[in-house]
Amino acid sequence: MTSAINRLTGFHQRVFSSVERIGDAWLLGLIARFTFAAVLLIYFLNSANTKVGDGIAGFFSISPGAYYQIALPAVEAAGGDVNAVSFFPWGLIVVMGTYAEFILPLLIVIGLFSRIAALGMIGFIAVQTFVDITVHKIGAEATGAWFDRFPDAVIADQRLLWLMPLIVLAIKGPGLLSVDSLVGKMLPQARA
Repeated sequence: MTSAINRLTGFHQRVFSSVERIGDAWLLGLIARFTFAAVLLIYFLNSANTKVGDGIAGFFSISPGAYYQIALPAVEAAGGDVNAVSFFPWGLIVVMGTYAEFILPLLIVIGLFSRIAALGMIGFIAVQTFVDITVHKIGAEATGAWFDRFPDAVIADQRLLWLMPLIVLAIKGPGLLSVDSLVGKMLPQARA
C-alpha cells in the first residue's frame, strides 16, 4: 500500500512540476493579461472615454464630467464650476487619472512595462474604490464584505478579483508572449 502511495505521489510531483516549469515562463502572465482584457479592458476604456470630449480631437480635452467623477468635493467647493477648480492638485489628478485609465490597461494587454502598469492599475483601483465609498457614498450593500455568503458585492468581492491578475503580473511579469519579452530578447545587455 505504501509503495502505491509513493508511486502515486511521485507521479503527481513529476506531472505538476513539469506543468509548473513549462507554464511559469509564459502561461501565468498570458492568462493574467487575457483575464484583464476579457473582463476589465473595455470597462476601463469606456469609463475613460466618459472623461474626454467627443471625437479624436476630444481625446485631448478633459470633460467636466471627469471632474465630477474624480474630484467631486473640489467641484462642490467651487460652486459646481469645474473651471474654478484649481489645477494643482485637483486638475492634475483629473488629467492624470483620465489618461492613466486609457494608457495603463493598454500597456497591460500588450505586455509593455507590464509590472509598472499593473502596479499603476492596482493603485488606480484602490483610489477608485476609495472615491466610490467616500465621495460617491455607495451603500453598504454595494460595498459588501469578505467572508460572507454573497459573492456579488461590487466593491469587496469584485475589486479583489480585479486585483488578482494585476498582482500576478506585478509579481511574475507578463510572460514570454509579450512586448516586454520581445524587447528583452532584442536588448540582451538589459538582462546583464
